Order: sequence, then C-alpha cells, then structure tokens
Amino acid sequence: MDRPLRAAVVGGTGYTGAELVRLLLAHPRLAPGPICGHSKAGQKIAEVLPSLAGFLEGDVEAFDADAVAERADLAFCALPHGASAPTVAALRERGLPVFDLSADFRLRDQAVYEQWYGPHGAPAIFGQAAYGLVELHREAIREADLVAVPGCYPTAATLVLAPLVRERLVAADGIVIDAKSGVSGAGRVARPNTHLPEAAEGIRAYKIASHRHTPEIEQELGALAGAELKVLFTPHLTPMTRGILVTAYTRAAEGTTAERCTEAARAAYAGSPSVVVREPGACPDTLHVRGSNRVHLAYTHDPRTGRIVAMAAIDNLVKGAAGGAVQCANVRLGFDEGAGLSLPATWP
Repeated sequence: MDRPLRAAVVGGTGYTGAELVRLLLAHPRLAPGPICGHSKAGQKIAEVLPSLAGFLEGDVEAFDADAVAERADLAFCALPHGASAPTVAALRERGLPVFDLSADFRLRDQAVYEQWYGPHGAPAIFGQAAYGLVELHREAIREADLVAVPGCYPTAATLVLAPLVRERLVAADGIVIDAKSGVSGAGRVARPNTHLPEAAEGIRAYKIASHRHTPEIEQELGALAGAELKVLFTPHLTPMTRGILVTAYTRAAEGTTAERCTEAARAAYAGSPSVVVREPGACPDTLHVRGSNRVHLAYTHDPRTGRIVAMAAIDNLVKGAAGGAVQCANVRLGFDEGAGLSLPATWP
C-alpha cells in the first residue's frame, strides 16, 4: 500500500484544527503533516492540544508556505475569515490542494461577500472554489484544487431543506430557520459571552437578522429553487459544548406530507455515508450525532397550520467543520467518501 498522504493543518490549535488532527490520526489514507499555529508556534503539540498527548509528537510550527508545500501533499486551512484568504492563495501558488474552512471562498458573488465580510484578502482567486457540501456538489469537488468547506449552520440547514426546495414540496419564500449551537462554535479564544458562568445556565439568540451564514444558506437553496431566495435565520447559543439543532419552518405545497418529504430526502441522499433520514415525526437529537460525521434529518407535517417542520442535528465540529472537510478531501482524492469518518456517535 502507498504511504498515507500528508495533510498540513494550518490553524491547527483551535477546536476545529484539533478535530481535524484527531480525524487524520484515524484515517487509513491520510496522516497529519505540519501543524501550524501563529500564537502557539514553538510549543509542543501535546501541551497545546493535550488530547493528542501520546499520539502526535513535535512542535506547533509558524506558517511558512514553502515549508508546508515541501512537507505536505494537501492542506486544511482552519483560520478565521479574512486571515485565511492570503494563506490559501500562498498554498495554491505552490500547487497544493487546499480545503478551506473559513468563509473566504464559500460565496460566489464577491459583492455579497464584501457586504457581509468586508474586502476580500485574495480577490485574484475569488470564485475559484468548489462549494464543499459533498451531498450537493460531489462532481465539482472531484475536480477542484480549492474547496470551500461550508459553515456549520449552513451544513445542517441546507441539507434538511434542499430536497424540499428542489422537489417543490414547500414554498421557497417565507422559510424560517431556528438554529441552536453549542459553545464550541464560538472558537477557543475566551470571550465574556462564552465564559462558563455566563453560558452554562442560559440560552440566548444572537446576531438576529445579521448572521454571516445567512447568504450562504440563501445561495445554496436559491440555486436549487432556480430563483433568488430569502430566509429568516436566527441562531441561538445553548449551554452545551458540541452540536447544532436546526428547526426550519416552511409552507407546505399542496399534497405535501411528512412521508413525501422523507422519501425525497432519502432519494436525494441515497448512498451517502453521512446522512441518516429518520422516520416521519422523529426528533433528531444532537447527542445522537456527537463526535460523528453524521447528520440526522426528520420531517413533520402540521396540517393545522399547513407547515412542514424540517429538523437536522449535527456535531458542529465534525460534520459542520472538520469531518465535512475530510469528507471533501476523500472525494477529491478518489478515496472512499466515508474513509476515516465511519465511527458512530459517542453516546451517552
């Protein structure tokens, strides 16, 4: 068997970077290459990421594009938006396939990007990425050397709504998305609103009508609807470490039932190693996907209001980030799509 391909992890000391390294250590065809982190450069990996003690030796490295290109076959970039674009550009100039987990290359319209995020850090390569939601874009990902891994909220929201919008089972207007996320989605840097005493005993909405994942959801669902589409998206911070639960409310088309929605989703995701479509009326639970690359989907019809309630549960750090990135790499490199991602959730 050929040696495993070496995967650099740039931004490897945050929660997403650590999850990438964990998944790479269990992958049959990939292995961790350089682990880069600006603020932790020179420190032992096992000290910065204690969960990897005994699994991975060496130091966190300062990012150097030439050094990474010499010692890696591909790169995952887990940097914040804005900081990621120039790093990605430098790696692409050196010929590495890059799987970027920031928002810098997810949107297709640069004007929309600048409206939500500000000036782009690498406009010369804007628009060159394949959008990395594998279940909708496998063929594009197979040919791409730059893949923009979706955000965590858009992963859950798009997967549960895509079959309904594409099959015209629900109205494309008036979609309301209520989403709840664990605190790890805010990253590893301590902030007052994610400090344990302020997060552990409450639940709150945030960035109402202004969350930056909104245009990403609208882009993907609009493409399926064949027209511009607007959603009302409200995220909430919940007192748990991992997980996202999306509950989306849509107006049912005439004749639409939960059974028809379930059938459409099962047809859309047939053969997917990551999507589980539950029985009509089931209630997905973030605990049931914790630590896995699975998404659980379910649909309920409320005939009294004429609404379809569409629900999705994912682990925001796995299917919503690191696992989704590894899934993209598997498709791009011609590996089994579920390679390194087959373990079930850690339960309870």
